[in-house]
Amino acid sequence: MPAYNSVFNKDPNPPRLVGNFPLLPLRTKVRGPVYPLPFPDPPLPANQSPDEESESYDILDEVLALFRANTFFRNFEIQGPADRLLVYGIWFVSDCLSKIRPTAGVRDATKDVMNLALDTNFAIPGDPGWPLNQMYEPPRDRQDSEILRQYMSQVRQELAARLLARVYDEASGDGKPSKWWLSFTKRKFMGKGL
Repeated sequence: MPAYNSVFNKDPNPPRLVGNFPLLPLRTKVRGPVYPLPFPDPPLPANQSPDEESESYDILDEVLALFRANTFFRNFEIQGPADRLLVYGIWFVSDCLSKIRPTAGVRDATKDVMNLALDTNFAIPGDPGWPLNQMYEPPRDRQDSEILRQYMSQVRQELAARLLARVYDEASGDGKPSKWWLSFTKRKFMGKGL
């Protein structure tokens, strides 16, 4: 059985690419280089995603939906530019989960995960520390490199916030992280990590 690919590969409006990394629109309040998608009306709880057909559904909802299924795969066939962002999102979620201790409360976990998300010293495609440089093209020039770094920072912050809302679901009420999410802390998608 193959891994799950992104539905955004079939988008009739191709996204702007930096190298071959897509700058897809996001549903976020975090400032960045892409236009924000509208929030669902009526608003959804922080731990839920809109329907896939909704105009508010974005690639980060898909990353969180496919994370647990895709982490079991050692191989992944890139079928379009959105898959490159999906791969990056899965690696970043994996990094975030490794920062959450099973005994950590919401406050400590939020601090640790948001520090990781806000860190501006991260590798981008073309850097020596990037895990799969053979699958990603580097940015063309310094300006593209800066735009890609801003976009990836926006993705990291929004993805961290959404992940924390799911790991610390208010419905459980005990203030402890979900064991169903933390059981994936040791798994490495494609045997790699950021």
